[in-house]
Amino acid sequence: MSDVDQFQIESLDERTRQAIDEPQRTIAERYPSTTFEVVPAPDDPDSIHILATADVDDPDEVGDLVLDRVISLIVDEDIYVHVIPLRTPERIQAALEAERLRPGPRFRSPASLWGDA
Repeated sequence: MSDVDQFQIESLDERTRQAIDEPQRTIAERYPSTTFEVVPAPDDPDSIHILATADVDDPDEVGDLVLDRVISLIVDEDIYVHVIPLRTPERIQAALEAERLRPGPRFRSPASLWGDA
């Protein structure tokens, strides 16, 4: 985490810092190798994104762990924290390779349907 990100987190009120910490703890209990980056949402200055990079095939598993609590934070406590689960670069590469090796039809871009690709 950069000094700028750290400064932003430290400047938040205690409730918001706890709201950021809580889903990170929950995720880390189940997926201890997960790394986190906390950043302001690029399109909403009142929202905070927690980027959770986990070594899993399906990042939705990570998000599902904390989804109910995140919704509660937003709806009930007016704290706009969003967990964005991501795969590790190695998992992404493995998934791309598996897709490349998979027999059968592949996704074709719309442009390729018109002969532009």
